[in-house]
Amino acid sequence: MNDAISEMTLVAIQAALKSGEELKRGFNTSFSISSKEGRQNLVTEYDKKSEEIILSSIQKHFPMHHFLAEESGASSHGTGEITWVIDPLDGTVNFAHNVPIFSISIAACRGNEILCGVVLQPITQELFVAEKGKGSFLNGSSICVSKETDLSQSLLATGFPYNVDTDPHHCVETFAHFTKMGYPIRRMGSAAIDLAYVAAGRFGVYWEVLLHPWDMAAGKLLVEEAKGVVSRYDGSPRDVFTYTNLLASNGVFHPFMIEHLSRMDALP
Repeated sequence: MNDAISEMTLVAIQAALKSGEELKRGFNTSFSISSKEGRQNLVTEYDKKSEEIILSSIQKHFPMHHFLAEESGASSHGTGEITWVIDPLDGTVNFAHNVPIFSISIAACRGNEILCGVVLQPITQELFVAEKGKGSFLNGSSICVSKETDLSQSLLATGFPYNVDTDPHHCVETFAHFTKMGYPIRRMGSAAIDLAYVAAGRFGVYWEVLLHPWDMAAGKLLVEEAKGVVSRYDGSPRDVFTYTNLLASNGVFHPFMIEHLSRMDALP
């Protein structure tokens, strides 16, 4: 990885590693679990511990910056133009059930421009890092999206919102649509991991019907800096600070996915 990374990227890496150690200590132990809005929208004491570690780590270096974090929401500490977008434990349901697939996602944004992004999978010790204009990296080595041109030879990934039982925007029907076409699809339970895997060429495509900023900010930059494409279902730009759908791919598969996702989303 380029040694000339910014201070913000370095601070994000250090915060992720520190909170990752806390999550590793807590994983597969006894801890408190409560429910937020939604049947499976869980929060554990480790979501909160991880977020406290990340926020305090970043605030020491950038006391004037703003923050948007999943558990504590939006907060302002000054007049700085940078907003940190943080998911302290992406994949809480997995974590709560002792499934070792979860991540930490940290991004720094200036308006809708994502300046740096870090996704850490604490159990596998995979650290994904991207900085605007400098590429994407996994544990220090450069990564790139898949070169595959045949979608049937690729893995696809998706996720579902907590209100999946109401089938918002036909998300269940869309999953069935691609499944019936014979494509192999994975559902990891962490949007940040899904996007990081697209960036690393493991998944050719990832789509999800509704994502919060903290779900996708770091991952979006990872994909784009790995020469992939991120958009909304209709191909229009996907900005950070919205709660809407997202499509990420190696670029080759994007037109095909836009055609099918747009058609399914338009169903009555």
